[in-house]
Amino acid sequence: MGKSKQVGNHKKKSVAKIWKTKRRTKDLDQIHADMIPANAAKLLKQGVDYDVTGRAQHYCLHCSRYFVDLKTMKEHFKTKVHKKRLKKLREEPYTQAEAERAAGMGSYIPPKTNIEVHTQQVEEDMD
Repeated sequence: MGKSKQVGNHKKKSVAKIWKTKRRTKDLDQIHADMIPANAAKLLKQGVDYDVTGRAQHYCLHCSRYFVDLKTMKEHFKTKVHKKRLKKLREEPYTQAEAERAAGMGSYIPPKTNIEVHTQQVEEDMD
């Protein structure tokens, strides 16, 4: 009998890596861009989309997540995950200018530390 070889082993992906990329959410600077009032209005008042969870009617702006119904979204507002995200969003996002100043291409200006971030208001739907 000859020596057995493993064939095609280099094509397998790590299961942990697949799940990590599947669960990936928006970065904090992208969420700050979504929190601009014009962008926030578009995201919170989306049309009905049958391909998205809850037909895109229940969206948490700060966590960039869709929910099945209003009750589930309200429960999410009370969770640690949501509260931690709000705390992280209080810090001003980094800019290219700040990165250049930190690299020695200008005088350092400390960032604004706290931005007021509150949980979004939910409109009660009468069905």
